[in-house]
Amino acid sequence: MTEVKEFLEVYAEQTPNPETMKFVFNRMILPDDSADFPTRESAAPSPLAKNLYEFNFVNGVFIMNNFVTVTRSEGAAWDEIIPIMREFLKSYVEAKEPILLKSKKTVIGDYGADNVTVAKIIDVLDTYVKPAVEVDGGMISFKSYENGVVTVEMKGSCSGCPSSTVTLKRGIEGMLQRMVPEVREVIAEAL
Repeated sequence: MTEVKEFLEVYAEQTPNPETMKFVFNRMILPDDSADFPTRESAAPSPLAKNLYEFNFVNGVFIMNNFVTVTRSEGAAWDEIIPIMREFLKSYVEAKEPILLKSKKTVIGDYGADNVTVAKIIDVLDTYVKPAVEVDGGMISFKSYENGVVTVEMKGSCSGCPSSTVTLKRGIEGMLQRMVPEVREVIAEAL
């Protein structure tokens, strides 16, 4: 009996950050997880990221669910990079090469009396914010809540994006303040 080979497609999508491009697969490559490799040195846990950093035009790698976001080096042109990345990523995944060697899941700590508030914040982020940010090739994750201040971490195309500050303050902070009245401010943790 012949084995049916599943068709793999990889296409490029622009993100709001002009320095990053989102390469989307028609299947999951890192389901329900994400991994950010903002530097060549940080790529050790991911054979895929290490291989991507072999290209001199790669200056950042973020992997999540069914996409890889690549940040380009200064002076590199997307019209030259895109075909190279599409071919490399397709070949890499078709060869069933490893994406990530180990996975670390975020564990939410004990926030005492603020547990209900923290649960509401995480629910709003997970339900409304994460899907929208993911569409743009990024990720946002809850880091902490203290004295009305929510700290989040922004990865992928969000990291270093010129519009991320506006999105954070006008969009995310405004939504959290409306839906969780205890929230006074939202800040992004510096990476």
